[in-house]
Amino acid sequence: MTASVTISDSRGRWRRASRDLAHSRWFWPVLLIATWLLASNSRELARQFDARWAIKYPRAWELPLDRWISDAMKWLVNEANFGLFTFREATRFLSALLEAPYRAVRALLIDGVSSGQGQQAVEILPAISWLGIIAIAAVLAWRAGDAALAWLVGLCFAYLALFGQWQSAMVTLASVLIAVPIGVVCGLLLGILAWRFAAVERGLRPVLDLMQTVPVFAYLVPILFLFGFGPVSALVATVIYAMPPMARITTVALHSVPPETLEAARMSGCTPWQTLTKVQLPSALSQLMVGVNQVIMLSLNMVIIASMIGAGGLGHDVLTALRRLDIGGGIEAGLAIVVMAVALDRLSQAFSRTDRALHAQAQAASRNRAWALVFAAVIVLTLAGRFIPSLESWPERWTLSTGNVWTVSMEWLNVTLFDTFERIKGFFLTWLMLPVKRFFVGIPWPWGVLVTALAVARIGGWRLGTMAGLMMLFIAVNGLWDKAMVTLYLMSVSVLLACAIGIPLGLWAGQRPRANRLVGAFMDTLQTLPSFVYLIPVVMLFRVGDFSAMIAVILYALAPAVRYAALGIRSVDPALVEAGRMAGCTEWQLLRRVKLPLAVPTLLLGLNQTIMLGLSMLVITALVGTRDLGQEVYIALTKANTGAGIVAGLSIAFIAIIADRTVSALARDSRERLGLPS
Repeated sequence: MTASVTISDSRGRWRRASRDLAHSRWFWPVLLIATWLLASNSRELARQFDARWAIKYPRAWELPLDRWISDAMKWLVNEANFGLFTFREATRFLSALLEAPYRAVRALLIDGVSSGQGQQAVEILPAISWLGIIAIAAVLAWRAGDAALAWLVGLCFAYLALFGQWQSAMVTLASVLIAVPIGVVCGLLLGILAWRFAAVERGLRPVLDLMQTVPVFAYLVPILFLFGFGPVSALVATVIYAMPPMARITTVALHSVPPETLEAARMSGCTPWQTLTKVQLPSALSQLMVGVNQVIMLSLNMVIIASMIGAGGLGHDVLTALRRLDIGGGIEAGLAIVVMAVALDRLSQAFSRTDRALHAQAQAASRNRAWALVFAAVIVLTLAGRFIPSLESWPERWTLSTGNVWTVSMEWLNVTLFDTFERIKGFFLTWLMLPVKRFFVGIPWPWGVLVTALAVARIGGWRLGTMAGLMMLFIAVNGLWDKAMVTLYLMSVSVLLACAIGIPLGLWAGQRPRANRLVGAFMDTLQTLPSFVYLIPVVMLFRVGDFSAMIAVILYALAPAVRYAALGIRSVDPALVEAGRMAGCTEWQLLRRVKLPLAVPTLLLGLNQTIMLGLSMLVITALVGTRDLGQEVYIALTKANTGAGIVAGLSIAFIAIIADRTVSALARDSRERLGLPS
């Protein structure tokens, strides 16, 4: 009896001590020191205690989830039968539905309408002339905005012709013109359902989280397996990638409609359907157009990745240049994507402005006449192009090229600054990257699972901690622990440096209007560049490896760190700043003691977005020699191994979800401590 009481007392003291430690200021130092000691001595301890299973998860214990998924996919494609149709017939029907409008748009922009095949083909209707397409784009911009926007959009499309990118650009535009409406409509419907039914919103949230955090390469594998190689697979992948923001923004926009507006609609006798279509959706139009803008940008960002499964167009040109290390060709094609992105971005922003309807109404008559003239000109130019080749397609002798300039510039940098680049690379590898890599790679998987659960539970509660621990255990039991630790190491150093550069830059820009304009223009450029474009100059200057991957991730993920820092510093209450000045604070003291503490919640949101973008780019850097989860996904894509691709993709998604939920919890707690609205 005495022994049992003693054991019970000792257990109670242990629980109280553990609870006190978890809520004390010593929690983080103790956890970090213990992890560092274990990571540094894990192999020696494993040898001494004969616990090598703790260092590398035993293959005999691994869960064969990848094989189960691959077998299920094979059964689905080859044997699944739903009575009236098989799964293969369903995918073929969906392919036909998508391919028909794509072929029609492509015929209008590039191919024309022909009868027959091969050399016997006879052209019935030609494609729209390049001058006609430029005219349509310019007038559409004028209708949405003003003459300045019309000139900008027209010059962007003229750039594509002038620099020899017209044909590829039209292939890309055809994909975007089909993928964007499908993504917008599907996202709008899902958002309306999530707004209308709370259960749908709860069920949809984790699905959208997975769609936004699973790497693109991961779901290219099953799409390729289901739909085959070609533009239809690329369209499906683009829609899946670009749709989630539209669904989320629709739900938020409908929830944000003022209750007074809804009450007025009910008082006027509107049915629920009339209230939705005639009151709520028009009231939320400006926010919904932000979602459309996001779908357009994500669709354009997807064009290079989709080219791996048959999209063609500018993405194919960039990917081919990357494989050949053709710096000039890659940058030219990448800049063409940027130019197209700028034109479509500004156009969608013009449609999202709340004053657009009044502005359009004021000049409706003149612009309707302009449309009539443009369509007449398009018909005349298209028909004239059959007799005057320079009207049908841009003459090759008029084409300019900057490819050689970029190539020579990069060669000059390599020759002149090679030693400098090598010293910079060696410094970061020696003093930052390799120590961090040794730390993460040395963490035993049981301790890694436990410490993740404890750390996340301390920040976000035991439910979030349990979820994080289970997600890390999923990675371990699928034999991907080592690859996951390399991913965490690369993400950590990249995000650390992106924040170290981006936050001071954003704080500086947020307090100076002229600097804000310059920095904002630079960030706009970084955000419109396709992710693959970053790899070409980085590889040319620093060769393949982790350092090149880190530089590419920093460039790609820098924008949110800068933008949120500028937003946070600008959103500080001016009255509090004035109170600090009245108390005699210097500008440095105001920044350190007043502005920065109040901007912390916004800075944490920026950190969250930086992590998300960093992880998405980290998967793409598998092309430059990283040995992480991204490489596992890319290998699965090249081998069409559906199960391995999905498991590796889910592992990256789980890391992203853990980071997202943890940083969001930190931001929420910070807002509560500061008394700010959530």
